[in-house]
Amino acid sequence: MSRSVLLSEAAIPDTKQSLLLYEHKDKFSMVIPGRGELMNSRVHGSEKALADLACARMGRPARPRILVGGLGMGFTHAAALAAAGPNAEVVVAELVPEVVEWNREWIGGPAGHPLSDPRSTVFIGDVAKLMRAEPNGFNAILLDVDNGPQAVIRRENDWLYGLEGLAVARAALRPEGVLAIWSAGPDAQFTTRLKRAGFRSEMVIVRPHRRGKGARHYIWLAK
Repeated sequence: MSRSVLLSEAAIPDTKQSLLLYEHKDKFSMVIPGRGELMNSRVHGSEKALADLACARMGRPARPRILVGGLGMGFTHAAALAAAGPNAEVVVAELVPEVVEWNREWIGGPAGHPLSDPRSTVFIGDVAKLMRAEPNGFNAILLDVDNGPQAVIRRENDWLYGLEGLAVARAALRPEGVLAIWSAGPDAQFTTRLKRAGFRSEMVIVRPHRRGKGARHYIWLAK
């Protein structure tokens, strides 16, 4: 029986936790010890849906600019590039520098190597910092950070999904811009919070598997 091979390990900033990258046959996976598998390269339907749904709702800007919060294995990033057209710029913010290196060295293939696309820009750091720095900067902001609004890995992510963080996200959007947020579970309080922050929102249930099987994931689309 073949075994999983540990390829690399990285510290998650501002936490005492580590992110491990494994390879098993034709699959890569990222694991947080004690919390289990965070993502893998075989199951990525909801990550793709995050970009597809947001881009379908942002209208048809001539030169769309999209911010992806969380590189992961690159599937949301790749889907944003595919949906946004040849004149787009997709900025991806990744907190863990090693994740960018892993995408370039090992795991970029399943997503089609989106970091190699000339329309891509990489920001290594907290996506909140980039949103603060660029008011009116983006047609869409796609957040797949932590586990969604009920952040469980990094306390700083609670701010991102609170009223102050949502206000910063709203200011960073252009007119008719879309804020799309991935979550592992539903959260009625977050829907109410989006309304208080000045957004019109809907929540869409998606499946991680291509054929609509497996666990349910949730995406908020707010304008």
